[in-house]
Amino acid sequence: MISEFFADGMIPWSPILLSLKVAGLATAASFCAGVAAAWLLARRRSPFSAVLDAMCTLPMILPPTVLGYYLILLVGRRGVIGPWLAECGINLIFSWQGAVVAATVVVFPLIYKSARAALELVDPRLENAARTLGASEWKVFWQVSLPLAWRGIVAGGMLAFARGMGEFGATLMIAGNIPGKTQTLALAIYDAFQAGNDEQATVLVVLTSCLCLTILVLADRLFGGKAGGR
Repeated sequence: MISEFFADGMIPWSPILLSLKVAGLATAASFCAGVAAAWLLARRRSPFSAVLDAMCTLPMILPPTVLGYYLILLVGRRGVIGPWLAECGINLIFSWQGAVVAATVVVFPLIYKSARAALELVDPRLENAARTLGASEWKVFWQVSLPLAWRGIVAGGMLAFARGMGEFGATLMIAGNIPGKTQTLALAIYDAFQAGNDEQATVLVVLTSCLCLTILVLADRLFGGKAGGR
């Protein structure tokens, strides 16, 4: 049955391609923010470090629907910055861009935690040696810390991409489930199951599982059992 499904060209490619785009953009956005936050909190201690760390990790444990509700309160038409976004011609509600925002918030903790763990394993003496030679903080990060921690950081990015591919709750609340516009792979699976199209749901589930499994195996290989990439 599944082979016939492939042969007939009945796979809904639109949600697959949209999921790849959303996951890719969300991973790129959260990668920059997550690595920067990890670097600051791993190297600069303050009385608020524990609170900031908890806030960066919070999206990992909150229900996705709660994150979606927070995002509506923030960027919705009557949200905190929603009217300002509307004046700029930006509408995130019921748009694929909104799906990117939702996925970015969801996957951010995966990159942040992986990057911070990798950066904390870098020997501070190496960084201090670079500073004594006149290197700026940016050069210390770019030429010392990042080369030693890149494996953990990239592995975190791969896990974030896999998580972004399967994001459901927050995406549904902020972007909706509009076929051909905001329907991602996870939403397409839900729709197929609800419609009783078990064959389509099975194929999409297998595709998603294989893709995520491949990413997990590659991420594990990237770690290679060497902490911090050393």
